[in-house]
Amino acid sequence: MVTQPVARPQKAGGKTMIETVFHALREDVLAGRRKPGERLHIERLRKEFGVSSSTVREALLLLVSETLATTEGQKGFRVVPASAKDFRAIAEMRVLLETKGLRESMVLGDDTWEAGVLAAFHRLSKVEAQMTGTVSAELAAQWEARNNDFHQALVAACDNPWLLRLRAILHQQSARYLRMSLTNRTVPRNVHAEHRAIMEATLARDPDRACAEITDHILRTINVVDSLELQGQMGAPAAGAFGGE
Repeated sequence: MVTQPVARPQKAGGKTMIETVFHALREDVLAGRRKPGERLHIERLRKEFGVSSSTVREALLLLVSETLATTEGQKGFRVVPASAKDFRAIAEMRVLLETKGLRESMVLGDDTWEAGVLAAFHRLSKVEAQMTGTVSAELAAQWEARNNDFHQALVAACDNPWLLRLRAILHQQSARYLRMSLTNRTVPRNVHAEHRAIMEATLARDPDRACAEITDHILRTINVVDSLELQGQMGAPAAGAFGGE
């Protein structure tokens, strides 16, 4: 299971208080401390963070802009619901974009691109080597960030800015599902081996094998998320990817 950190960010430092509250709430949603469908009470959050109601509201609106929360008129804010159906839609779109981006990168990428892929894999491997037994919330956050960096490095040589932008959005939307999957041990899987297979096929400039590996890698998580939903660990069900259908 993912353990919860005891510290809560209370000071802005170099950021505005709105940004501080937003990033704290965002991490709570991704880490599962704020459950899918959970009500986000402005007054409670105001007291928790020691800020004004307007600061909380602005932070929540930023959360809505990242599709991590929903708002319905006077009903207030909620964590965006989650479901296996929602994740499947995200994963299938990721496959389309990441395989296309990877193929283009393998055509256009130079030695610098290859070095970036290898470096991102190395950094990810260092985190994955620590992921035995209980996974702390801090370690899960590090893994999610480095996993994103690795997938970004694979498509970094693609010259389609819209593909890169949409890929980043979809990966962000999959982040909380990926963290959920870290706590699920009922589906046998070696994620590090999957990442290594993707990296090796990519550096070998074998586009068919690389795309097959990344497709299997992304779609395997669907089985894990399906298992989580069957076990009732997903929170409130999602009506659709954007909270309504």
